[in-house]
Amino acid sequence: MIFEHGRASHAFCLRGVVACLCLVLMLRISGKRTLLKLNAFDLVVTVALVSVLATVILSRSVPLVDGIAALALLIALQFVITWMSVRVGWFGDLVKSEPTVVFSKGACIRSELRKQRLTEGEILAAIRSPGHRSEQMIDAVILETDGSLSVLTK
Repeated sequence: MIFEHGRASHAFCLRGVVACLCLVLMLRISGKRTLLKLNAFDLVVTVALVSVLATVILSRSVPLVDGIAALALLIALQFVITWMSVRVGWFGDLVKSEPTVVFSKGACIRSELRKQRLTEGEILAAIRSPGHRSEQMIDAVILETDGSLSVLTK
């Protein structure tokens, strides 16, 4: 039966509640920066946190304490790496990328499109999405470190 009303379903719910509460508490302690998706590393940590949480909730083979420890480890690693990237220049360069201008002066910068594996169509779609009708109204399009495209108007 899909919905059991026995001990297993109560344990499942309890594991989920405890794991979620622990994650929320750890995120509150670690600060807002933990879930900020500014670069690829931040995105990986966020996805890993969600994956670990799902595994803790759904898999009886993973002890709750181990799952909570894994969540704490991911948050601690993210904290240490971002702390170091702010304070140690070469380490920050290793972890973070820089924004890239992919459209300027009314035209795509083809060399940057190739480097960043983007198409002209994707840039034009980004320009149209906020409602701009003409590329001439656009000063620049920037590929941000989180993978989003920022459209700057004149």
